[in-house]
Amino acid sequence: MSTSIDQAFVKQFEREVHEAYQRMGSKLRPFVRSKPNVKGATAVFQKVGKGVAGTKARHGAVPVMNVEHAAVECALADYYAGDWVDKLDELKIDHDERAVIASAGAYALGRKTDELIIAQLDKSTSYAGADTDGLTKDKVLTALEMLGKADVPDDGRRVCVVGYKQWNQLLSINEFASSLIVGDDNLPWLGGQAKKWLGTLWIAHSGLTLTGGVRKCHWFHKTAVGHASGADVTTDVTWHGDRAAHFVNSMMSQGAVLIDAEGVVTLRCKE
Repeated sequence: MSTSIDQAFVKQFEREVHEAYQRMGSKLRPFVRSKPNVKGATAVFQKVGKGVAGTKARHGAVPVMNVEHAAVECALADYYAGDWVDKLDELKIDHDERAVIASAGAYALGRKTDELIIAQLDKSTSYAGADTDGLTKDKVLTALEMLGKADVPDDGRRVCVVGYKQWNQLLSINEFASSLIVGDDNLPWLGGQAKKWLGTLWIAHSGLTLTGGVRKCHWFHKTAVGHASGADVTTDVTWHGDRAAHFVNSMMSQGAVLIDAEGVVTLRCKE
């Protein structure tokens, strides 16, 4: 047997974990500001304020907006997901244990990515409606009004993430579920647990914070939250002769930060 067979094993494992993370990992990472390949322990996101236009006299100086700039720091932390693959166990099972471990590691790291983002969304104190009822049409419209009053851009980059109970409650709202209103292409049961409505992408997520029977759902703009990655998912596979097994360690270095609280409206929903 070739002495390089372990290298082929390692490379295949790395590829499988990476592909699994891309396919089954984070739901929310594509919908926030993302900064890859960060060098160091922190990343900096720029927050830019609102400018005000003015007039000028003929031959006069153009008025300066004096737009406020602020730097928001995002701390990165290291996360690991490891497990053992016994060499002889692979001979006794009828499934691909390597693929199982790869998928498990990718899922774990993907959930951690979303946990980081959700923890920042939870810092929002802009609440739409009370926390004594579920996700109602009135609560949705209140949140939409709050986003408008805060001048959150309606540019196709708004996202609303809700729990699965709230998703079912949305399905009882005719304007959300009716093909006569939203069109066949945007029906929620055609494209999985996501759809476009009110200029927003609505996503169902199982990991939103539940405290005291109240689920925190969030309606936000992509620029309101930042995610930084010092190292995307990588995998290290080492052979341990004393255990007759490979140890598979998947790891990443990531962080998230709330950049602009005005770009997030939280809908507290009773469960």
